[in-house]
Amino acid sequence: PEKIVAIATHGPEDPERASLPFVVTNAALVMDVPATVVLQGTAVLLAQQGVGDHIFAPGLPPFATLLANFLEQGGKLLVCTPCIKERKLEDQLIPGGELIASARVVQECLEASAVLSY
Repeated sequence: PEKIVAIATHGPEDPERASLPFVVTNAALVMDVPATVVLQGTAVLLAQQGVGDHIFAPGLPPFATLLANFLEQGGKLLVCTPCIKERKLEDQLIPGGELIASARVVQECLEASAVLSY
């Protein structure tokens, strides 16, 4: 079966690169293709409650809308555990975000038809 994985490494410091993985995975979900976004590095800040409300990339829907649509359509949001622990944000994770380790990233990628990196 088809599946797409997007690995995001940019957070609020780069609104366009933070938003693009969710634009693509939302399109996949509309096409009935299962989609997963993996947040690593500063991208883990996107899984912090309230942060997405302040991210706007020109020409794209607001990040909060992209994220809400992604989760509502059944997208999987995986968050790097070491990255979020380093930032001491474990207790501020949005509902729908799942803390994972690198072995899970490898497994998701092995199961995917396509892996994108942003």
